[in-house]
Amino acid sequence: MSLFITVLEIVAPVFLLASIGFAWIKAGFEYHIAFVTRLAMTFAVPCLVFTALMKSQADMASLGQLAIAGTICYAIVGVIGWVLLRGAGLRRDTYLAPFIFGNTGNLGIPLAFFAFGQTGLDAAVVMLAVSIVLSFSIGIWLVAGEGALGKILKEPIVAASFLGALFMWRGWETPKFLTNTLELIGQMAIPLMLITLGVAVARLTPERVSVAIWLSVVKLILCAAVAWGIGHMLGLDGIVFGVLVLQLTTPVAVTAYLIAEKYNADAPSVAGFSVVSTLISIGGLPLLLALLL
Repeated sequence: MSLFITVLEIVAPVFLLASIGFAWIKAGFEYHIAFVTRLAMTFAVPCLVFTALMKSQADMASLGQLAIAGTICYAIVGVIGWVLLRGAGLRRDTYLAPFIFGNTGNLGIPLAFFAFGQTGLDAAVVMLAVSIVLSFSIGIWLVAGEGALGKILKEPIVAASFLGALFMWRGWETPKFLTNTLELIGQMAIPLMLITLGVAVARLTPERVSVAIWLSVVKLILCAAVAWGIGHMLGLDGIVFGVLVLQLTTPVAVTAYLIAEKYNADAPSVAGFSVVSTLISIGGLPLLLALLL
């Protein structure tokens, strides 16, 4: 019961903030999604990622095997997801990136900390870095398609990820006044993303919800099975193994919606996928944690 409450406490703010955006649109107020998306992706999210990595105490050398395992898992899920979506007649540019990459940040990190303590948090930060680099490189290519390389190189969050990893590896820190400024900007990211998500949900259709339900169930089961198998094959154990499984199985991230919105890939469908998969995770993740602990 305590694990269920932990997941609920983490997930509840997601829906409360998204409900603000939902209610805002239903009340007939104006909301410029393009402006908010650009603000979040250009400033808020990169600052959040950079400061989180820079201040982390994770030992990148000792957790290198975890990063390799995570990369292999994402590749396997991607191949299976591509086959699945093609067979179902669903658009790759809309659904494949969200199917592969989960909410390893604002859901995976706190959940890993509550379940496994500081060691789990350090491992979760490594998985966050892997997820960010892949989702904002290969993930953007899957969404944007042709000409994606130029778009990837222009993404501030990619530079923020590599720079944050460098600072974490070298033990560097920015001056206190700059760190405080970057953290303040980064604090905008999650509320902006979640409110914008609620705006998109207000435009969902029943067809999009039904697709999101079965995709979310398949994603949860597939990601858990792949991570479990690869983790054992590579000899991971204990907390590192648990974090790999947990982070791979997190629901669709809100950033997937922002990427879809930015590159015109049916963002409302991605929003529905994100909301439904997060709802399903309320029941699925406690069961998974019960097996891991």
